[in-house]
Amino acid sequence: MRSHTVEPSLPPPGSSAPEPPSHKPGFAHGHPATAGARALQRLADHVNTRALVLLRATVGIVFLGFGVLKLFPSASPAEQLAVDAATKMTLGLVPETVLLLSLAALETAIGIGLIAGGRLLRPTLVAFFLHMGGVFSTLLLLPDTMWQPHSPAPTMEGQYVVKNVVLVAVCLVVAADAWGSGSRSSRRPDGADRTTSG
Repeated sequence: MRSHTVEPSLPPPGSSAPEPPSHKPGFAHGHPATAGARALQRLADHVNTRALVLLRATVGIVFLGFGVLKLFPSASPAEQLAVDAATKMTLGLVPETVLLLSLAALETAIGIGLIAGGRLLRPTLVAFFLHMGGVFSTLLLLPDTMWQPHSPAPTMEGQYVVKNVVLVAVCLVVAADAWGSGSRSSRRPDGADRTTSG
């Protein structure tokens, strides 16, 4: 009895077999999800390459804005708090007006230094951390203002001070790149200095 099996046909030599159509979601017929994913990837790549510049520039803008506000009487809601803390630190030997203008100049300079980067960045970071030491000292110098009575919870003014831990964390990341990595890794493969880009 004869067998009627059919041999599978093979493609001619030199030709490739057609690939089965892809069934992955989002990739068929130019699905909009494909363009959206590519756009998100480009955005993520851009943010990743500019992360340090973005971090220091945003903190710099915050400092610049708060510093400029202190140049105008009663324009800053933190003005009296800053003056009271600075007065205690200087034992009342420096007039309040001088203290306020000094704080305004310091915060403005820190803001400009963080935004500009480059050679200004390292001394600016030193000034920033010293300033933050003074800011957090208010939690001890002004306990009645910083903490609620009979409670470990901070007051509104205390919360204003405590939230600066975010700025400290950001500048620690910036400082780790500026100091920790040194000249070897502070330059990108194209030779550009990370701290001066942007």
